[in-house]
Amino acid sequence: MKPIQREYLRSTIFGIEDSLVSTTGLIAGLSVGADSRRIVLLGGVVAIMVEAVSMGAGEYLSDDAVAELDKIKRHRDSPLVSGSIMLISYLLAGFLPLAPVIFISYPGSVWYSVILALVGLFLLGFLKGKLLHTSPFRGGLKILIVGGLATAFGLVVGSVFKLQ
Repeated sequence: MKPIQREYLRSTIFGIEDSLVSTTGLIAGLSVGADSRRIVLLGGVVAIMVEAVSMGAGEYLSDDAVAELDKIKRHRDSPLVSGSIMLISYLLAGFLPLAPVIFISYPGSVWYSVILALVGLFLLGFLKGKLLHTSPFRGGLKILIVGGLATAFGLVVGSVFKLQ
């Protein structure tokens, strides 16, 4: 039997834990907020599909950033710091696409959400490029494309399972 690779174990545990927590939170929130089985099912399916793609994209992009950083120097954080950074980043970033839904009338708010998310993705890659002294534009474009594909996937899933 081959030894387990740390990276694969980390990715597996992280993916399962994040999926269980996110999906359960979403289902509970929608159940209380909408009181509609159809909405809960749609929200659950879209979240599971998009989060799976998003987590895969995030793992790829973060590993890519670490590989670029390793070319410069290795920086080690404790798991507590890394976990806190992930929590705060995920929490704060989630409010960027949610803000239009809160402040702008539906259905126009959805397009503002998508636009803000895509701008945020580009800016994240641009800042990564600046920090790592690589091409900021290329970094922005890379994260925009990978994240944009995950966003498009969510729109497709939502359309396929659209409620009438």
